[in-house]
Amino acid sequence: MSHEVPSASADLASAASPAGPDAPTSLRFGYGTNGLADLRLDDALALLADLGYDGVGLTLDHMHLDPLAPDLAARTRRVARRLDALGLGVTVETGARYVLDPRRKHGPSLLDPDVDDRARRVDLLVRAVRVAADLGAHAVHCFSGIVPEGTDTDTAWQRLAETLTPVLDAAGSADIPLAVEPEPGHLLATLADFHHLRRLLGGPGPLGLTLDIGHCQCLEPLSPADCVRDAAPWLRHVQIEDMRRGVHEHLPFGDGEIDFPPVLAALAATGYQGLTVVELPRHSHAGPHFAAHSLPFLRHAERTAATASHQPAPALQQAAPPHGAPSATSEGSSTR
Repeated sequence: MSHEVPSASADLASAASPAGPDAPTSLRFGYGTNGLADLRLDDALALLADLGYDGVGLTLDHMHLDPLAPDLAARTRRVARRLDALGLGVTVETGARYVLDPRRKHGPSLLDPDVDDRARRVDLLVRAVRVAADLGAHAVHCFSGIVPEGTDTDTAWQRLAETLTPVLDAAGSADIPLAVEPEPGHLLATLADFHHLRRLLGGPGPLGLTLDIGHCQCLEPLSPADCVRDAAPWLRHVQIEDMRRGVHEHLPFGDGEIDFPPVLAALAATGYQGLTVVELPRHSHAGPHFAAHSLPFLRHAERTAATASHQPAPALQQAAPPHGAPSATSEGSSTR
């Protein structure tokens, strides 16, 4: 399916810093707790603060601020105090693999055929909004899910719009942006799909975008830096890792194909004020190691971007994989 992508030029000024769209800012880097799954949450937060991170992408899961366990509000208040004491910002992420169903990875989704199952996902996202408000988070991240077998695309888009509506209402009431992530293999897989959803919903104010830089390298027709520029007006959360073209596999920095200084230069020029969170869930077994090595890499790339004159990267010449196609690797489209 192909959707027209609106030009970002008319809206870029409103998303940029007061100094103007070309004024660089110091980026704020975080690390995702889904890449530190073997650590207690308090230990993970202390580690990130010690390493010099600015914040954390907090995935609500059974080991890290379980959204379904008792006393959620009290547990959230304790985490909020800990984040404040450590000086860490936070974005709430909702990509836990088995938080709702021990047998279905990322299931049920917002597209599930069963209305009660869809309601369970909606409830989780509304809970995430409340948690985010109590934590003072920058945004709540979510994704569409894979189109279920036997469901036509038009029905899937209708379900997505319907199920997101109460979540957007909650986000609006809490003044917390809901940042939807284009995910390879999902219904909403590309930036064009995000704009299609915006049109279906009438462009609600709380609806924003999570941009995964690796996904841009994997799937988008534009370079990652150009994706950042096009996405700027709607950008509410950023995830970052290395990746190769056409292969949805989250890689440590340097193991993929992304040229990071132009990407970070583009991101800084937009005036983006949220967190840029390292997303390495498949490397959780060595999470402290990768957390320790990722921040120096990103800071070096940021300094390089600030001191070198980078021309905008050309659009990638390789053909993009078919829309919504899962990758050829075992990581696939919904296995982060």
